[in-house]
Amino acid sequence: MQRRRTKSSNGSSEADRTAGNGYEDATNGRLLGQQAARESNARTYPRSLPFAIDRARGVEIEDADGNVYYDCLAGAGTLALGHNHPAVTAEMERLLAADRPLHTLDITTPEKEAFVDALFDSLPAEFADSAKVQFCSPAGTDAVEAALKLAKTATGNRSVLAFQGGYHGMTNGALSLMGDTEAKEPIPGLMPDVHHLPYPYDYRPPFGIDGEAGHRAASRYVERLLDDPESGVVDPAAMVVELVQGEGGAIPAPDEWTREIRRITRERDVPLVVDEIQTGLGRTGELYAFEHAGIVPDAVTLSKAIGGGLPLSVVVYREELDEWEPGAHAGTFRGNQLAMAAGRATIEYVVENDLDEHAAAMGERLRGRLERTAESFDAVGDVRGRGLMLGVEFVDPDAEPDAVDAQPADGDLADAVQSACFDRGLVIETGGRHGATARFLPPLVVTAEQVDEIADIFDEAVEAAVSEVDA
Repeated sequence: MQRRRTKSSNGSSEADRTAGNGYEDATNGRLLGQQAARESNARTYPRSLPFAIDRARGVEIEDADGNVYYDCLAGAGTLALGHNHPAVTAEMERLLAADRPLHTLDITTPEKEAFVDALFDSLPAEFADSAKVQFCSPAGTDAVEAALKLAKTATGNRSVLAFQGGYHGMTNGALSLMGDTEAKEPIPGLMPDVHHLPYPYDYRPPFGIDGEAGHRAASRYVERLLDDPESGVVDPAAMVVELVQGEGGAIPAPDEWTREIRRITRERDVPLVVDEIQTGLGRTGELYAFEHAGIVPDAVTLSKAIGGGLPLSVVVYREELDEWEPGAHAGTFRGNQLAMAAGRATIEYVVENDLDEHAAAMGERLRGRLERTAESFDAVGDVRGRGLMLGVEFVDPDAEPDAVDAQPADGDLADAVQSACFDRGLVIETGGRHGATARFLPPLVVTAEQVDEIADIFDEAVEAAVSEVDA
C-alpha cells in the first residue's frame, strides 16, 4: 500500500509548499541527497524516515512531495501541542512584533519571569514553594550535566547512581549514565564512578522475577548496596532516574518501587534527580511522572515540551542544594526569550485544558488498540507505557523463551514495522533493547479519531511486516 496522499490540513499546494526559501523545486529525493552529501555520518532519523518535512500542523506533517503523515514522533516528545499550535505561534509573533530582546544570557526579563511563574505553578506546591531554577544550555542533556554538578557540589561526593536501560543525553556526564553500552563503547574517558542499578522491567525482569516480587527485589537490592560497606560504591552524590524510560523502550517504573526508592535515598541523604525531559508536562497522564507515585524529588531536569517546540532546558531543585558559586554552570543560549514565550504558552495551555488528563484517556485508548494487535500476532511480546508514552516490543515467537517466558527481542521486525508504518503515513520511533520496541509519542492534543486511525495503520503495518518475514 502506498503512503497516504491527502491534501494537507493547512491547504497548501504543490506550488506554495516551498515558496520563498530558494527550493521551489524541492523534492524528497533532492533534499535527502543534499543532506547525505553534506551532513555528518552521525545523522540518525533520515536513515529510517527517508523524507524531508515541508509543512506541519497539529498531529500531521507534510513532506516535500506532498505526502501527509501522522506524527507519533513529535520531536521525540517535544511537541506537546503538536506543530504550529496557535497558542504558541501567537506568543512568538507577539514577542517578535514588540521589539523584545531575543537573547539575554541570564539577565532577567518580564518574559523570563512569566515563564518561571508558569513553570513553578505547574509543579506540585510542596516542591515548587522552596525550589530554585537554573537555566541551562538549550539541550536537555545540559540540564543533566547541571544536575550532576549541583549534586556533587552540594554533597561533596563523587559517585552517581544510574539505572540499566536509562537514557539522559549524549554529553560526557549524561552519556556515562546511559544504559546502552553500544553508544559508550567508542568513547574513552567517560565520567568515572557511575554505578548502574537494576530497573524494574516486567517483561525482562533483571532478577528473573516479575510483578510485585520483582520490583521489591530491585528496591531491596539498592537499599542493601547502599548499606553494605563492601559494595564498592562510595557515598553517592546523586541518583538519576527516569520514571518512564523513554529510549530504553517506554518502560514505566511501578509506583511502589518509586516510593521505595524515594524512601531509601531520603533516609541516606542521597539527592534524587528525576529526569523528566521526555515525561514532563503531561505526557504520562500527570503533569510530571513523579506525581503518579506521590513523591517529591530533590531535583528535576526538564527540556523538550517546556520550550514549546523551541530549545530550552532547566533544572529545578530544592533550595538546600543551592551551594554552587556564581558562574558554576553557564551557557550562552540560556537566555532564549522566544523559547520562554513559547514554553509559557505551552505550559499554560496544557494546565488550563487538562491535557494531562486527556493524555491519560487517549493513552488508554491507544494502548487498548495496541493490545488488540498484540492478541493477533505472536511476534508482539509486550505492550506497555504510561499516558501517551507507549511501546510495543517485538520478539521472535519461534525462539526459546527465557525463565520468565520472554522471547528474544527482534529489532529487525521492529525496523520492518516502522518502515511499513512510514509507507502508510505514520511516523514512529524504535528503541529499547536491540531496537525492538516501536514507540509512540504523539502530541497531547491527539483526538480519539486520530488515535483510532493511528492504531489502524499500525495494525496493518504489523500484519504486512510479519507476513513479509514469514514469506
